[in-house]
Amino acid sequence: MSSEPSHLVKNLNEISEVVRAVRDNADGRIILAPVDFSDHSAIALTFAADMAEAMRAALVVLHVIHDPAEMPGYYTSLVKSKHFERIDDVAEQAFRDFMSTVSGSHPDCAALRSAESIMVVGLPVSRILEVAEQLDPVMVVMGSHGRTGLDNLIIGSKAAQVVQLCRFPVTIVKNPENKP
Repeated sequence: MSSEPSHLVKNLNEISEVVRAVRDNADGRIILAPVDFSDHSAIALTFAADMAEAMRAALVVLHVIHDPAEMPGYYTSLVKSKHFERIDDVAEQAFRDFMSTVSGSHPDCAALRSAESIMVVGLPVSRILEVAEQLDPVMVVMGSHGRTGLDNLIIGSKAAQVVQLCRFPVTIVKNPENKP
């Protein structure tokens, strides 16, 4: 993982600036891996890193900060501190911890060590699509919780929405432990 902190970008102009720097260092080959800190996204991130190494592409890891009304306090449950903090700060710490855990589990993976981390605030699907448009990746790699049937219809699937709406190839990686 790169030693610099993740970039918290708040608008399309800031996304463009970060993307321009990433593209300059990536020879135009980028894999975008949106993560939500779940086991599913850790497995997908590992897959994305393997693909990045095989394709000689840069890896960009994206987290969308979203603490919806139906899940208040999501980020505070990820950080051990009981002090009141801004959601951005808590999310950044959770992002660092997540990246450290994933890269620590795969110490020989250069793509994870050099990955660029970006955080944006907003609705996950919309922001993933906006960042993808700016990055122009060769592929987007996401984890899936594997919901099916009624749960998927009621709750919806961010991964399914990205697959339907993204103009770039999207690879969905499922957790092999979730067998039907």
